[in-house]
Amino acid sequence: MTQKDRREYLIKYMLDERNEQMEISDDEEKSKRLLRALFNVRMPKEASEEFLKIQDEYLKAETEKKRVYKSEWITPAAKGIYIWRGDITTLECDAIVNAANSKMLGCFYPNHRCIDNAIHTYAGVQLRLECDRIMHGCELETGKAVITSAYNLPSRYIIHTVGPIVYGELNEKHCEALSECYRSCLALAHQNNLKSIAFCCISTGEFHFPSEKAAEIALKTVIENRGDIEVIFNAFKQTDESIYTELVEKYRDSLR
Repeated sequence: MTQKDRREYLIKYMLDERNEQMEISDDEEKSKRLLRALFNVRMPKEASEEFLKIQDEYLKAETEKKRVYKSEWITPAAKGIYIWRGDITTLECDAIVNAANSKMLGCFYPNHRCIDNAIHTYAGVQLRLECDRIMHGCELETGKAVITSAYNLPSRYIIHTVGPIVYGELNEKHCEALSECYRSCLALAHQNNLKSIAFCCISTGEFHFPSEKAAEIALKTVIENRGDIEVIFNAFKQTDESIYTELVEKYRDSLR
């Protein structure tokens, strides 16, 4: 089965679930966007063994095309601390951190560019179903974290945490909640004997936490709580990479 064949099978399966019919474009990018959109809006529910087999083959092949990046390839910025700019869904380490929403079901906006959307898309439909079973319709408190399998991602686990949303001026409550996100994730990493964890820039972007302050809180909290876990700060944008690089220099004495 080619990637095109797999993509068309998956699209048709999910359209049939919705009792919808749609012409599938021969344009590769358009058909990829349609598939991702269908993944995004699909409610948490079981899928057939054949669907899961074909989906897993498709997603793993797509990730391989983007190139899997092993954590041991990253040069340390300081002892046990790494800064890496790239797509976190291609990073091979023990756990990556997802900036989740409180319902913990992933992003339902078709083709949205948030990290929650990307992680759920490339992990596969199993992730949303596992999250639904964990939450039982409840919401995760800001600052708390939950661990799941990573399914089709190169990492072993995903640790989901809900960061604070900043409306108006930043305050101490926002800062403490963000620090709690990092503590909760690291606590789960310790409990599960993980050796490495990659943090995204929690609460920046869609949740409007100022990037410089968020990075400072992240680094300080990690210094105090990481133990012997290797911590990777995943900076998707060059500006975030620069912020973390400067902060590591500022706190280098604490990182020895």
